[in-house]
Amino acid sequence: MMRRLLKKCYIASQLALLTTIAAAQQTPPNERFSSCLAALRSDAASRGVSATVFDRLTRGLSPDLSVLEFLDYQPEFRTPIWDYLAGLVDDERVADALAMREKWSAALATAADRYQVDSDTIVAVWGVESNFGRNFGKRPLLTSLGTLACFGRRQAYFRGEFLSTLKILDSGDIAPERLVGSWAGAFGHTQFMPSTFLRLAVDGDGDGKRDLIDSVPDALASTAHFLQRGGWRKGEPWGYEVLLPPGFDSSVAGRGNKRPLAHWSARGVRRADGQAIGPSDAAAGLLLPAGARGPAFLVFRNFDVIYGYNAAESYALAIAHLADRIKGGKPFVTPWPTDDPGLSRRERRELQSLLAARGYPIGEIDGMIGANSRQAIQSEQKRLGLAANGRAGQKLLVALRADSPTGK
Repeated sequence: MMRRLLKKCYIASQLALLTTIAAAQQTPPNERFSSCLAALRSDAASRGVSATVFDRLTRGLSPDLSVLEFLDYQPEFRTPIWDYLAGLVDDERVADALAMREKWSAALATAADRYQVDSDTIVAVWGVESNFGRNFGKRPLLTSLGTLACFGRRQAYFRGEFLSTLKILDSGDIAPERLVGSWAGAFGHTQFMPSTFLRLAVDGDGDGKRDLIDSVPDALASTAHFLQRGGWRKGEPWGYEVLLPPGFDSSVAGRGNKRPLAHWSARGVRRADGQAIGPSDAAAGLLLPAGARGPAFLVFRNFDVIYGYNAAESYALAIAHLADRIKGGKPFVTPWPTDDPGLSRRERRELQSLLAARGYPIGEIDGMIGANSRQAIQSEQKRLGLAANGRAGQKLLVALRADSPTGK
C-alpha cells in the first residue's frame, strides 16, 4: 500500500513539474526574462552585487534569443580537424603573429618573465582567440549572458557569468558600452569569460585597471597569468609530432593516458623531426586527433595547460602548433587522412571570390564560411558532381579555378 502511495505521489509530482515547465514555455519571452531577472536580483547580493547596482545595470535589458542557436554548435568538436587547423594556423596567421611579437615585444617579455611562461604561446592564444584584436565579437555581454541565464540549457553556469559581468562593470575596469564579445560572453583580445576575468585578469600597463579590450599589455599579462595558474612549466615543450611503427596498437592513445617517454620509445615511437626520444621518466600522452592514420603527437603537461583555456584537444593543438610555427617550426610531417584537405583563410577568400563571380550573393569576401557561402558551395558541388555537403575544401577550389564562368 505504501509503495503504491509513494508511486502515486511521485507521478503527481512529475506531472506538476511538467505542467510548470509547459506553462513557463508558453509564457512570452519578455515576461519569462523579467521573472528570471527578478530571481537573479535576489541572488546577486550573495555574489557581491548590490540591488542598486543590479537595477542600474539591468534597466531596460531585453533578451536576444538568437544566441540560443549557438548553444549546441562548437566548431572545435563539429569541424573536421584538417579544416579547423587550416583556418587557424596558416602562413597569414604566422606572419601576423611575428609582426605582433615584434610590435609588443616589451609587454610580452614583461608578462613572460613575470609569470614564467612562453611568450610565443601567449601570442598564439591572442591570434587564435581574436585574430590579434580584429575579431572581438559585437554582442553586448549583459544581453547575451542575461539571455543564456534565463533560456536554454546550462542556465546555472551562465547565471554565474552574468553576475560576474555585473561585478566587472561595477568595478569600473571596463566601460559598459565597450563590454562586447562573443555570443557566450567571452571578450577582449584573448577572450576571457567574465568569471575568469575576475579571478585572473591583471593590470599589465600600470594604469590601475584591468582592461582586456583596450589594453594589449593587460590582455597579454592576463593570459600569461592564466597559463601560470594552470601549471605551466617553463622550458618544457607542449609536445611534438611523432611517427608510429607499423601495426601500432592505437588503443593506448589518449591525452590523459600518460606514460614515461621510455615507454613510448621502447614501442617504436619516434620523433617526426628525426631527433631521438631520449630515455626519460617525463610523462607524455599519445594524441591521435584523426586516428592512427593521421598526425600523431606526444603531449606533456604544458599541452594540458593550453587545453584548460578551452577544453577541446583540437583547440589546444592549434595553439601549440601556432606557437611552434612562430618559433620557426614547420607544418606537420604526416598529412591528414583525407583526400580533400582544408583551406587556409586566403584560399577561403579566393573560393568566395570565385563563387561571387558566378553570381552568388556571398556578401563580404572575408574568408568566413557563413550560410550564404555554404549554400553557394552546395550548389556548385551539385553542379560539379561532388558530394553536396556545403564544405569548403581543396577539391571544390581546384574545380572552380579550372572552370571559369567567363570561359577564359
